[in-house]
Amino acid sequence: MARRDFPRRSDPRRTPPRREREPRETSFFSRWLRRLIVWGAGLVLLGGAALAVAVLITERSLPSYERLKSSQTGQTIVVRASDGSEIVTLGPSYGRWIPYDRIPNSLKDAMISVEDRRFREHWGVDPIGIVRSVMVRVQSGHWRQGGSTITQQLARNIFLNNSRTFDRKIREALLAMAIEAKFSKDQVLELYLNKVYFGGGAYGVDSAARKFFGHSGEQLTLPEAAIIAGLVKAPSHYSPTADAVAAVGRAKVVLQTMQEAGKITPAEAAGADLKTVKLAAEQGQNSARYFTDWVLPQLDLLLPDNDQPIEVWTTLDPAAQHAATDAIQANVPKGAQGALVSLDRDGAVLAMIGGTDYVTSNYNRAVNAVRQPGSAWKLFVYLAALEAGYTPDAKVTDEPVTIDGWSPRNSGGTYAGPIDVRTAFAYSKNTVAAQLGNEVGFGAVANVARRFGITTPINTLPSMVLGSSDVRVIDMVRAFAAVQAKGTAITPYGIRKITSNEGEVLYSHRPEPVQQLVPPYVSAGITDLLQTAVSIGTGRAAQIGRPVAGKTGTTSSNKDGWFLGFSSGITTGVWMGRDDAHPVPGLQGGTAPARAFAAYMKVVTAKRPPEKFDTDLKLPQWQLEPDDEAMQANPDGYFYADPDGNIVEPGAQPRTPPGEAAPAGEQGVPVPEGPPAAAGDDFLNRATGRQADTPRPRPRPSPSLKPNY
Repeated sequence: MARRDFPRRSDPRRTPPRREREPRETSFFSRWLRRLIVWGAGLVLLGGAALAVAVLITERSLPSYERLKSSQTGQTIVVRASDGSEIVTLGPSYGRWIPYDRIPNSLKDAMISVEDRRFREHWGVDPIGIVRSVMVRVQSGHWRQGGSTITQQLARNIFLNNSRTFDRKIREALLAMAIEAKFSKDQVLELYLNKVYFGGGAYGVDSAARKFFGHSGEQLTLPEAAIIAGLVKAPSHYSPTADAVAAVGRAKVVLQTMQEAGKITPAEAAGADLKTVKLAAEQGQNSARYFTDWVLPQLDLLLPDNDQPIEVWTTLDPAAQHAATDAIQANVPKGAQGALVSLDRDGAVLAMIGGTDYVTSNYNRAVNAVRQPGSAWKLFVYLAALEAGYTPDAKVTDEPVTIDGWSPRNSGGTYAGPIDVRTAFAYSKNTVAAQLGNEVGFGAVANVARRFGITTPINTLPSMVLGSSDVRVIDMVRAFAAVQAKGTAITPYGIRKITSNEGEVLYSHRPEPVQQLVPPYVSAGITDLLQTAVSIGTGRAAQIGRPVAGKTGTTSSNKDGWFLGFSSGITTGVWMGRDDAHPVPGLQGGTAPARAFAAYMKVVTAKRPPEKFDTDLKLPQWQLEPDDEAMQANPDGYFYADPDGNIVEPGAQPRTPPGEAAPAGEQGVPVPEGPPAAAGDDFLNRATGRQADTPRPRPRPSPSLKPNY
């Protein structure tokens, strides 16, 4: 029988329990993702807590609002003239503090629109702005807009520097959040607008408004506010005084941004005519800045490592500086430049002009330019000659000479023949200067020039006597000032004292020990020559109605014109010429430079009594002339020698050599009283060993010249 298999009915007692479904294993990625989320959330919470603590600590360390208002960035230097008046303020310039409610709304809106449109919404750092900046960076390939908020800029201006490091950005953000936590938005904006840098040394809206527009920051119009707001991005590039076109272009962008932000209507934007904005004239740039540019670098030596606000009290005389400016501008030839330096008797710089216009060219020709002095260099030639024994009355010969193949010529090509040293100097005779230089030695002339303060290289070629070595104006004035000081060294200086803002004296000028450069009789002799040059010589145009001593200088082809001189204790030097050393038609030392000298000196000596020069020559014993010494002796003590060298007393008989009789007819003949006749040619021929029939050659003109009294 077939077996049929039927499923059995399950026996609950024998049926095994059902197996539960095992859970699916999670992936490795899912597990780590969950862990990252958990850890990330924890780190965010921990970082947020740490950030909150850091912000809280930073907030508590911030100065008070009043202290932040009074803090300044950088060192302020106030330069004052000799009368205490302010010449210029350098470094940061801070105007008056303008409270928030008196700052024009147009400026507030312009600054927020162009610098930080979400200023009222963020808490010091704008994440949206940072993301937008990064996206622009990715799209354009370079940074087109920054993510810094107004608060971050304020933190950077007050507490940090402009270095672009990650560490600095972190500290900047932390400070910005602390500032926002401590101060209100209005206070932050007030601090920012009164402290942000607008270029040209101007910090704060009031300083910028006064510098660029000549009025207070409270009076800004909409076009002016647009220009001011546009400066923050790049103060030097968008400055209206540096590039008016760039400033106007940037202001148009600001107006457009204000319109997009809803701060002004399209009609207001169109009505803001930037062409009507009038810029303030530059102040204190055309004259005294040459002087301050020379003086201020000296602070590093006088007050090293000082970074506090100071006041520099200088020697500059405002009236003298004004007279110097007028004298140069009124007399300088068209297309040429002019320079002037004026020293008081102790070396104090009373006036300094480095060019005709500081705004056009701030190159200081008074202290930096080196030019040939022409005949003004003869000061050193004649000083060396006087020191070697010449006097103003010594006889010299103005005639053609040749020295080592060099043949100098006089102006006009004429020669005066026998003259004295005084006349040769007064009329600037080149041939005499060449002979004197050759006689005393060109090295001696160079030595005198170096002794009197010439700092530039000096050549010792024969032509150096006519001023072929380049010099500086201030060095030449220093040399003439030493002559005025009776041969004692003079050092120009421009700073009398330096004080703190509270009046504490940090430095005071001390006179240098007296150093005698040449004996008094040499300075008296050269003063005699210099006075004659102005009285009757080439410097007649420099006369001012009182004693003046000076010297002209003109280089070849009229490239340079000089006049240097002194009167009533003031020494002044004037140079004129072109920067490219091209000839200036009609320029000579005795024309425009001498006239400028006279115009200036008439003003600055007006309140001083006239001073007579000391030109009395009190020669030392070694320089007394032999003839003078003979005239001072007793005439009865005169004696002479006979042809054999025997001394013959007046009234005595000639001595007869032993063993010889007196010549017949000569015994008892009295010796004539007085000196014998001059020696004849026969005696000279025998004495020198020449043949009697050999004619003596006639001396040729020699460049070697000795004093002929």
